[in-house]
Amino acid sequence: MTNFWKGKHGPLLIAEIGGNHEGDFEYAKKLTHLAIESDVDYIKFQIYTGDTLVNPVENPIRNKHFKKFELSESQHTHLAEMCKNANIGYMASIWNPDFAPWVDAYSEVYKIGSGDFTAYPVIEEFAGYKKPLLISSGLSSMQEVGGTIDFIRSLDPIYSDPNYLALLQCTSMYPIPYNDANLKTITSFRHTFDIPVGYSDHTEGSYALEVAVAMGAQILEFHFTDDREGKEFRDHKVSLTKDEVHSLIQKISSISELKGDGIKTCREVEAHHRLSFRRACYLNKDMSKGDQVTKDDLTYLRPNHGIDARDYRRLIGKTLKQDLSALEKLSFDYFE
Repeated sequence: MTNFWKGKHGPLLIAEIGGNHEGDFEYAKKLTHLAIESDVDYIKFQIYTGDTLVNPVENPIRNKHFKKFELSESQHTHLAEMCKNANIGYMASIWNPDFAPWVDAYSEVYKIGSGDFTAYPVIEEFAGYKKPLLISSGLSSMQEVGGTIDFIRSLDPIYSDPNYLALLQCTSMYPIPYNDANLKTITSFRHTFDIPVGYSDHTEGSYALEVAVAMGAQILEFHFTDDREGKEFRDHKVSLTKDEVHSLIQKISSISELKGDGIKTCREVEAHHRLSFRRACYLNKDMSKGDQVTKDDLTYLRPNHGIDARDYRRLIGKTLKQDLSALEKLSFDYFE
């Protein structure tokens, strides 16, 4: 398997429709059409029912909230078919493993959302499919992240393969201020766990996503909507529109160009400056045949004609074979 987490624009781009359809199937289809047109790598959904997610006795308000956002098996399958027919990857956070067979034929990867990051029985069910797992670390400490990664890898050696397990930095609030994005965690995760790392965004706008790319995020997940105006559901506020995704893709291309290949060379565009910008050794006064050069006799000026400034020690102590004028271009042939 080649790098599973590499997208067609560099980092893997995941447009999360999630619950933005608010239980309206026609609206869900509209958002899916727009997400397809945004040219992302994956379109992500959430599959749940209120009663299989939230205890109706302990938290009846949250249970009722999630019931309002439910879509049926046939509706979820229809959305997956839309992605398949458009050659766009389909992905879902499935909050009950019993629902996975609905869409398993469409799903190359399973997303473990932040709320299920410590739900080991749920994670074990999805690991049984032996497909790549993308795990989101919102709500978690570094110790908990390590614990979940160790647990997943204990289930099957396939999850030691970087193509089969990736981690997202995430802060589970909607929206979050910049100082809670904590993007340096991307670097910490990579160094600590030696695992593909990305960023799941809950800020407003795309700037945090752009910075995450510059910091080496291999995966970008962001909420997706058609329009933020007039929307009450919180996720719309942290969502990007189709045009904004297109703009993000253009910025990713520019960021990639700016980052370069990491190999320090004299670039072709600057090569013609090597002589004019660098310094050479020159005598700072007229000197005669037989004189011996001291450090005090030398000056170092542009352009780099003659003897490079790096070779100044080779000149000190040399004897002139001929008379030389101050600031004349030098050659080692003039000395013995």
